[in-house]
Order: sequence, then C-alpha cells, then structure tokens
Amino acid sequence: MSHSSSSDRNGRFDSESVTLIDADGRSLACFIERSFSFENTVYFLLQPVDSPIAIIAWDSEEETAGATWIEESQELETLFADAKAVLAEQNLALKNAAYTLTVAGELPPYDEDDLLAIEIEQEGGKLETDEFQFLAHFYHQEQEYEIYTPLSPLLFFAKEVSGGELVLLSSEELMKIQPLLEELL
Repeated sequence: MSHSSSSDRNGRFDSESVTLIDADGRSLACFIERSFSFENTVYFLLQPVDSPIAIIAWDSEEETAGATWIEESQELETLFADAKAVLAEQNLALKNAAYTLTVAGELPPYDEDDLLAIEIEQEGGKLETDEFQFLAHFYHQEQEYEIYTPLSPLLFFAKEVSGGELVLLSSEELMKIQPLLEELL
C-alpha cells in the first residue's frame, strides 16, 4: 500500500489515496472514502481512482439475445488488445488493474439510451437493479462484445495489516463489520 495526496474527481487535493496490490502484482489506485478503527484494526472503504469497466459478450443467435459477463482472466487477456484499441478511439486508456479492469480518461456524456440495466436477486428474494453506461462495441473472432462502466461506484473494503499493507476483507470479515459500515454509509 502506498499513501499519497491526490486530486479527486472534482479536482480537489484533499483526498488521500492508496494502492491495492493483488496476488498477481497488479495495482489499483483508490481514493479513501472512509476509514475507521474497530478492535485494533483500521478498516478502509475505497473507490478506484479510474473508472471500472465490464466486458459483456452477446449471443445474438438465440431468439432473444443473451449476455455473458466476461470475468475469466485468460479470456480478458485475449480480448484486452481489442478492447484497448476501441477505448483509445475515445481517449480512454484501458488498464488491467488489480481486481477489475479500469479506464483512465474522461468518460463520454451520460446518455439514457445507452444504459444497460441488470436486475440482481439479493438475500430474501429482493431484486436490485444495477445500471451500466455503454462505452464501446467490438468484435473478436466473430463474437460481439460491448464495454460498460457502472453508474454506481465500485467500492472495496480493506483492512490494514502489519507493515501498513492493505488487504481486501474476506466475506466473513465483511459480515463482522457490516453493522459499522451501515452506520458509516
């Protein structure tokens, strides 16, 4: 983890940032949205500095088109060069960052006609809708792909361990501090 002063998305210079490192040595620069101590451990709520993206494959051969979220790292590596090229046409720099793909640069204006809404079933059967903004479209080996960025912020929960390093919280650790997070948020 490294701490530094950094400008936030509004150009202010009062926000601290940290860098998360994954098991493959990739980094992800994040703003510290919140931090708090609990039982002698410092916890952080982090938001990536750059915009996270998702790549979706479309199967248009079915009667109704189906979408597949591309998450496997080997498949993402195969698509990376093509995705990077189409995003570069919009002055967006694709990064293979830790824990997520991101783009640096100014996103295109928000257009309601280019939204993708996905309903996700939560605990208790409650449906929650996540919305994504369309960024680009490309083909790779005759397969159609689209690139989106979430409209809701992507947040990471981490804790400080010995030596000042930050590690992401496991689901069990997240459940343990969930009441405190709800209070903070």
